[in-house]
Amino acid sequence: MGGADDVTKKGEVILKDSQFRNFVKKGDAEFPPEKNRYHLTLIVRNLKGLEDVVGLSIVHYLMSDDGWEFSDAPGCIPDTVNNFKFIRELYHQSDPNYSGPFSVPVLYDTKTKKIVNNESSEIVRMFNSEFNEFSTSPELDLYPEALRSQIDEWNEVINNGISNGVYKAGLALTQDAYEPSAKLVYETMLKVEDFVAKVPGPFLFGEALTETDIRLFTTLIRHDPVYYFHFKCNLTAVKDLPNLSLWLKRVYDHGEIKDTVNMDHIKKFYYSSTSKTHLQVNPTGVVPLYNGPIIGK
Repeated sequence: MGGADDVTKKGEVILKDSQFRNFVKKGDAEFPPEKNRYHLTLIVRNLKGLEDVVGLSIVHYLMSDDGWEFSDAPGCIPDTVNNFKFIRELYHQSDPNYSGPFSVPVLYDTKTKKIVNNESSEIVRMFNSEFNEFSTSPELDLYPEALRSQIDEWNEVINNGISNGVYKAGLALTQDAYEPSAKLVYETMLKVEDFVAKVPGPFLFGEALTETDIRLFTTLIRHDPVYYFHFKCNLTAVKDLPNLSLWLKRVYDHGEIKDTVNMDHIKKFYYSSTSKTHLQVNPTGVVPLYNGPIIGK
């Protein structure tokens, strides 16, 4: 999340792919799994019980044109490894010629002083399988063999139609670019609502929580308080979809997931950040009071 993306002549936002795509893996000469070596923040870190294995920094919620800033403000954790001020310094340390975007999350190797990976979906996979010898919940498998085809299929649907869709709608610079993206978000939310209604269990694929639940959760917990208003994805809300509302509440209450949600930071990032991209969406910087149907006022 974060950083600049390209815009077409029609006003459509082109979301850039993450560029650091190495993988922590047993037997890997450069990035083997080790305790107290890697550093980042992520829901899966808590679910897998890796808090004492992988270090944590939380950037300040306000983004300026300088990008994400490390801070010791309430709810933030500074860079205790390099004492950097901005996330971009981490990127330039890894690659002096890197030109952005300077996004989070980042999985950082404190030994080699390199960013291993900045693609959240791949970091989830690493934490799920490659750190089990250090995990307090090694039995938890968010990508089980029997469900992988379904997980891959729905990851694609959710990523294109919701997770990336809200950004393409919200950052569109023309009506022609905005409308198809907003409609796709709406259609995909209805598709997931229908799917959840038929599932015989609390999560998307039944009794077991999977990485798809987590990927969808991180977007939908933001939908009603942020994307509905801020990104103009207002053809439907989670609160209007009964099955998705129940599913979202179950995931929020599962394990330590709710402890990773700081709605105050989430809202202030989107509504009050002073980067050019955010100012053109909400120039006043006023933050709404509503926290969504799950967290409430």
